[in-house]
Amino acid sequence: MPSSRTRIMFACALLLAGSCAASRAQRVSAWMERQLEASRKSEQIMREADTHKGLLSQYLAMRYAYVSDTDPAFRVIFGQYLSWYQTFVGDYPHAAASFSIKEPALPDDRPSPLSNPDYTARPALDAIPELARHYRAVFFNEAHNVPLTRTLTVQVLGKLRAEGFNYFAAETLYQSDTKLQSRGYPIKGSGFYTEEPICAEMVRTALKLGFKVIAYEALSDATGDAREAEQARNIYNQVFRKDPKARLVLDAGYAHIQESGTFLGGSSMAEHLHQLTGIDPLTVEQTMLFPHQSAADDHPYYAAVMQQLHPKQPIVFVNRSGQPWSLRPGYDVSVFFPPQKIRRDRPTWLSLGGLRKPYFVSGNRCDRTFPCLVEARYADEGKDAIPADRLILDTLPLNAVTSDRVGNGLIIPVSDLYLRPGKYKLTYSDSHAAVLFQQDITVTDKSDDVLADDPPVPDRPRTVRKPLFACAPVGSVPSQFQADAAACPMP
Repeated sequence: MPSSRTRIMFACALLLAGSCAASRAQRVSAWMERQLEASRKSEQIMREADTHKGLLSQYLAMRYAYVSDTDPAFRVIFGQYLSWYQTFVGDYPHAAASFSIKEPALPDDRPSPLSNPDYTARPALDAIPELARHYRAVFFNEAHNVPLTRTLTVQVLGKLRAEGFNYFAAETLYQSDTKLQSRGYPIKGSGFYTEEPICAEMVRTALKLGFKVIAYEALSDATGDAREAEQARNIYNQVFRKDPKARLVLDAGYAHIQESGTFLGGSSMAEHLHQLTGIDPLTVEQTMLFPHQSAADDHPYYAAVMQQLHPKQPIVFVNRSGQPWSLRPGYDVSVFFPPQKIRRDRPTWLSLGGLRKPYFVSGNRCDRTFPCLVEARYADEGKDAIPADRLILDTLPLNAVTSDRVGNGLIIPVSDLYLRPGKYKLTYSDSHAAVLFQQDITVTDKSDDVLADDPPVPDRPRTVRKPLFACAPVGSVPSQFQADAAACPMP
């Protein structure tokens, strides 16, 4: 029996072109309606999951909801929701696989910098502070479910502070956390994305460096252009209106920082802010030229740059006159991230360019209770602090299938936390948030510290599923901030 798609194509062949277009329009409309319903269902599932005690239980509720519904429209939408929680628990490879945004070549792409001998690759950590020297504001964007795109921002904050930047703002920080600045570290109530340890480290680093941290998220239920305009007004009122000499570093998702073009049927936050202040920010694009879980999702320029230059750290291109290269209009400079390496199921970019060291952890401490959540908090922070790093240890892969259960059920899981040298409170807890083991630890400049009674265990085989879906985000944030769900093509 022919598929519905085959039948539609066959019918179109017999009808006038206008009728065929109408038929396809009906199909697209139906697909979008299914996605809207999936978005509503996803919101409901996330709200229910958040009532569970402890992050591990919340994550498991999200994972089971995904497994239990195979509808493609639901998985397109809910895969993004699940990916956020996967980043929260430190499962970065699977977060990138659950929601992957394919980066195709577009007509307005500029020629590859490799084709122009005037351009030279430079470490982004050096070039960006130099480029920012004469700007009042520097805007970085990120892919919310790919915290790799937050790592450079964390590393460059110190250099930007030395250049005189004194305010830091981040998307979805909550204005209700009025004690963030005095407390010095983020907690669960500080924001949405700050539940993820690298995002929390970004905010924590800004606080420690003396930045005044600003929450600019819209307080209304505005979406699209109205949300962008409200965000811009919040930034203006909290920063430039109060301090005409302020210099701002800002982190936001995707095209919220674009300086030209249409965004969500209107203007971006950055465009609205420019209209209010006249300030031209340095916009740093970080979401288009990083390694995807599937190379087929990478931008066509990416592989050539990696193969020719073999970078070990994020790079940008600058020409002889000091002008940076960007892939597309609307941004000043584009960042290429090097291919990621995986060690004990975790990407080594968690080292933040060597600032953090791998610290070995073993399932021996889980008291035979799996899955087991391992968290390391700075010793001088409270129990409510977002950990410096966290991960899940399980006898099974986090996306286990039947063959995994048969083959891996008896292997003691091991992995690495990535931590700056210093003192930490290490805890192991179960899915009911009960503490199974806790210990004060000291991380040294030497990597791979191992507890005395935990002998090294060989790596187990690692499987990361192929990306489930690849689509482009439209305002990729929870709908309590913006109701625009990811708009993906029909499968």
